[in-house]
Amino acid sequence: MSKPLQTKDAKPKEETNTKKPLGNVNTNVMIVANTVVTIVILGIFMIIMYSLFDSMITNKISAFHSLDEQIEEVEQVEDERGILLDLGDFILNLADINPRRYLKVNVAMELSKTPEEIEMLSAPQEKSGGHGAAPANPMEAIAAEMEQYKPAVRDAIISVMSNKTSDELSSATGKELAKEEIREMVNTVFNGQREVLRVSFGQFIIQ
Repeated sequence: MSKPLQTKDAKPKEETNTKKPLGNVNTNVMIVANTVVTIVILGIFMIIMYSLFDSMITNKISAFHSLDEQIEEVEQVEDERGILLDLGDFILNLADINPRRYLKVNVAMELSKTPEEIEMLSAPQEKSGGHGAAPANPMEAIAAEMEQYKPAVRDAIISVMSNKTSDELSSATGKELAKEEIREMVNTVFNGQREVLRVSFGQFIIQ
């Protein structure tokens, strides 16, 4: 007697997964995205650094040019700086009548140099040779010349200041007006040979 055929349990065939896992795709996309972002950030960083570096170089170049200009200005000021003439103290009566007032003031002024003096001061100084030689310091010769003008300059200052009242000289405007009048009068003393650049008052007391 034949045995009945035993049927084997039919197992479903496992489907072969032909699709790539989504996890791998997402990973690749993220890697590409991160790379692009990194490149963009590096590009922006390089642009910023280049701008800063260019700005620093430009500022340094500008600073060098500015320094050169300042040196030229200082040299020009040195050439244009005048001769300081200290006229000392003045004690004089003012134009006030009742009561009488007097002024004590120290006056100094800066005078322009002549072309010959500028050339002499810019030339190398020579040591004095012997009797009758020119002074080794050119400023000594200029100072000696200024001494000759002092009496006339002092007289001009006295003429201007003694005609002022205490009220006129009490204000800053009055003082500046007096300086301008002194400058104009002293210029006539030098007769165009030199010019008064500035008049300065030191001690200024009205009593």
